[in-house]
Amino acid sequence: MLVSERVKRLLQLVPGQRRFGFYRFLPFFFVLGGAMEWFMINVRLGKETFYDVYRRKRSERLYEEKMEKGE
Repeated sequence: MLVSERVKRLLQLVPGQRRFGFYRFLPFFFVLGGAMEWFMINVRLGKETFYDVYRRKRSERLYEEKMEKGE
């Protein structure tokens, strides 16, 4: 059995094909997005989370822009 046939068989097991069509997978994507968001906020890799790095880089960019303008 080919891998694509296995994937098709697995996708057939998700209920709601007639009523919702492709959109029956939408709840999985919502859960996946929420899990990614939780991971980026709460899980520390080294000493920082994703949002710590984001906030630091944003403040560095703002500081550089102010220095370029001469403020």
